[in-house]
Amino acid sequence: MIIDIHGHVSAPQGLYAYKSGLLAARGSHGRGGGKYSDEQVEAALNARSVFGDSHMEQLRKHGTDVQLLSPRPFQLMHSERPAKIVQWFHEAFHDVIAQQVRMHPSLFRGVAGLPQVAGLPIGVALPELERCVKDLGFVGCLLNPDPYENSGTEPPALSDRYWYPLYEKLCELDVPAMIHTASSKSERTPYSLHFINEETIAVLSLCNSDVFKDFPGLKIIVPHGGGAVPYQFGRFHAASAGRPVGERFLDRLRNLYFDCTLYTPEAVELLIKVVGADRVMFGSECPGTGSHTNPETGHAFDHVAPSVEAIGWLSAADKKAIFEDTARQAFRLDL
Repeated sequence: MIIDIHGHVSAPQGLYAYKSGLLAARGSHGRGGGKYSDEQVEAALNARSVFGDSHMEQLRKHGTDVQLLSPRPFQLMHSERPAKIVQWFHEAFHDVIAQQVRMHPSLFRGVAGLPQVAGLPIGVALPELERCVKDLGFVGCLLNPDPYENSGTEPPALSDRYWYPLYEKLCELDVPAMIHTASSKSERTPYSLHFINEETIAVLSLCNSDVFKDFPGLKIIVPHGGGAVPYQFGRFHAASAGRPVGERFLDRLRNLYFDCTLYTPEAVELLIKVVGADRVMFGSECPGTGSHTNPETGHAFDHVAPSVEAIGWLSAADKKAIFEDTARQAFRLDL
């Protein structure tokens, strides 16, 4: 079985028109909109995309058995005000995901986007997280380490106690959080690069903190292969060489999980070598940035499974752990 832990929902275009209305009126017209029929939601899954094939066609071609769906992160507008429009849009996004899970219960599971609001306590996002997990049956959430969306204001590091109410709630609900930024307001740093930069900063922040001592049951996943960390691992590990076993950078790195949403075989293999097969879950972010066709292979860049399968030094048990076993355990999937 292939479980793809990193998928984003293909939603009706009306959802993004709803967002536009919320931004234009700043919520002064009330909540409104954001509800779609099953036919509209199904049509979004089967509509031809900018990559050609629809969401459903791409999953079939890639052999994906189960995909975890979350909101499109760059749409989540965490730096906008008033807070209510952020909340309302997240709720509408989650309702669409819940519809798709209900309509395709063997294929999809839901993952929430936290309705974080820059400058407000993280506690404002927790009621919607509880609704998603307890009422909608979602199995995890996205955590944006920069709700200011690269606008020039520094957010608290993930080691900061600002985040502790969220960590406590994640442990209480027993669901993982995937570190994933939203948009980038910088003209210098596009959002795809911002993802990678923030994932790198997040890993360093968590590995140099007591977060996992304070929350030993916390499950954090770093997507896109951990940002730059696998490539720069030696620098950080060397600096910790004099520390006792359990305190070195590699030891702390293995408190985290990673996904292999990487679009070259060499990058996938390096990630697994550095962090270990037992800390990597399969992810592709399909359809998304990697859904363009690789002219060298004739397949989409985000057809990642062959990159894992081709690693000769991985055992059958290692590959099974990457494709399904670790995800089943971390997300408590009942499949």
